[in-house]
Amino acid sequence: MPTLVDPPPLDELLAGAHLVALPLITRFRGIELREAMLLRGPFGWTEFSPFTEYDDAEASAWLHAAIDFGWRETPTPLRQRVGVNATLPAVPADRVDAVLARYAGTRTVKVKVAEPGQQLADDVARVKATRAFLGPEGRIRVDANGAWNVDEAEHAAHALAGFDLEYLEQPCATVAELVELRARLHDWQLPIAADESVRKADDPLAVARAGAADLLVIKAQPLGGIHRALRIVAEAGLPVVVSSALETSVGISMGVALAAAIPELSYDCGLATVGLFEYDVAVEPLVAVDGEIEVRRVEVNERVFREYGASNDRDNWWRARLERCYNLLLVE
Repeated sequence: MPTLVDPPPLDELLAGAHLVALPLITRFRGIELREAMLLRGPFGWTEFSPFTEYDDAEASAWLHAAIDFGWRETPTPLRQRVGVNATLPAVPADRVDAVLARYAGTRTVKVKVAEPGQQLADDVARVKATRAFLGPEGRIRVDANGAWNVDEAEHAAHALAGFDLEYLEQPCATVAELVELRARLHDWQLPIAADESVRKADDPLAVARAGAADLLVIKAQPLGGIHRALRIVAEAGLPVVVSSALETSVGISMGVALAAAIPELSYDCGLATVGLFEYDVAVEPLVAVDGEIEVRRVEVNERVFREYGASNDRDNWWRARLERCYNLLLVE
């Protein structure tokens, strides 16, 4: 767990905190409403939005990231725009075109698979529809969020082989399973990407040391912020994809700043998720244009606090959570 260095006073954090509850265009990650707490620091707006089921120890890294972005200068960007992928929830195949139409100009799609209650046939149909939408030159990556065991992942890889996948993201939950699957798929030259094995691990570098993945999916908030994530990237020595954690444009601006500071960025990043909200918080939302997102901070349209503000009970719950996480970060 990262600890705070010269932290702002807790009262300062709470005084500028605003909780919003944003509806999604489709159910994603099991939710239809995304809560996020927006804070304003001396360097601009920042975001604290760990998912509600996360305990305080895990959520404290997200607070560290919010403070890092709002109260610390970001690294010098190495690029002014970042290539991004579209994110396709586990929708039925007949809804694929409608969802992807929101990502005009984007030529890479991350398809969610292994959704609870669905079958591999649903995944195949969704990926098939995505390939038809993109044509032969588009890139498709699939994300199972660790839901398959090794045999299931290998079977799924065979079933999806005809659609020319770019990589499999977190097909299995554990590092040992990823090692075994990577060995089984070695002759296929189908890369394995690790996400949860990095951001939810006590040691985010363990997956790289074990040779369990070909590339890493990096998320700024879960890893404690831009500066800590950059250290992990440098030590891992693997290609990376910077991805979002279903954040508002404020959180996306943090992820984009991280992506802009990485010396080698060979893959499109998973930062084009603002389109999954019915309404975003920014005056000028961070959405993809021709498959790229501009590297910039955003200003919040403060009417969102009136129109999409959460209830007093939820606001009090988040403020109490922020305070607990803050106290955890003060512990050496």
